[in-house]
Amino acid sequence: MAKIAWIGLGVMGYHMAGHLATKSDHDLTVYNRTAQKSADWVARFGGSSATTPLQVAEEADFVFCCVGNDTDLREVTLGPNGAFSSLKPGAIFIDHTSSSATIARELDIEAQDKGAFFLDAPVSGGEKGAIDGALTVMTGGQEASFANAAPLIDCFAGNCRLMGPAGSGQLTKMVNQIAIAGLVQALAEAIHFAESAELDVAEVMSVITKGAAQSWQMENRWETMKDRQFDFGFAVDWMRKDLANCLDEARRNGAQLPVAALVDQFYGEVQQKGGNRLDTSSLLTRLVTSKKA
Repeated sequence: MAKIAWIGLGVMGYHMAGHLATKSDHDLTVYNRTAQKSADWVARFGGSSATTPLQVAEEADFVFCCVGNDTDLREVTLGPNGAFSSLKPGAIFIDHTSSSATIARELDIEAQDKGAFFLDAPVSGGEKGAIDGALTVMTGGQEASFANAAPLIDCFAGNCRLMGPAGSGQLTKMVNQIAIAGLVQALAEAIHFAESAELDVAEVMSVITKGAAQSWQMENRWETMKDRQFDFGFAVDWMRKDLANCLDEARRNGAQLPVAALVDQFYGEVQQKGGNRLDTSSLLTRLVTSKKA
């Protein structure tokens, strides 16, 4: 029986850790910055809780992490009470945070210095994917570490793949976010155009979802967008954080991202109108009049 630690019980981590607890026979200890969240999780799924990342990682064979951003990740790993202070030789640290490739490479080196291993493993699929245990996990790191961790990751993943060395998981997630940004903006414009042309949006979508325009975003978001419901899935604040990582990395590798950069500005406008916690499909709010919104 392996000893497993989990850091971060937010919108995604709560459900991911829950699947791991219910689908494996391993000893699981959790940590969350808000202690009540840990207590609630333990009451529902069992296991135990710790008061610091350092404590939760002690003697753990696998340490999973799912926090907000680079700053949060640095705090729970390298901070005064960070998990890396107690990371034992041979342990595998699996980070599901969507962060920069830079910090992933840094943590990989830090883990190696302790005789441990690091995998950057951001996810796609949103809260629904986490609830259903059907996330896509894009992983960077050593092949042997990935092979050891994959059976555990499979508890909450529908698709899990090693993409290359440390940082490759984060880079793949950036590709994912770049594609989503363009798709959601195009869908927002398409719905706005259909409404302006006084077409029946439902009828239009029933036709074009069967053709070349079909996408996951169209299949899953056109109806909620039409109804001006924007409380599904990934929040604008987090998308802007991810796009900032994309644009920063593009400046390093020379990639040209004109559409991603423009859509990032559009999301900034949504934030300025108070839409920080709306989901990414709220790009439509920029295009419709207040009367239609």
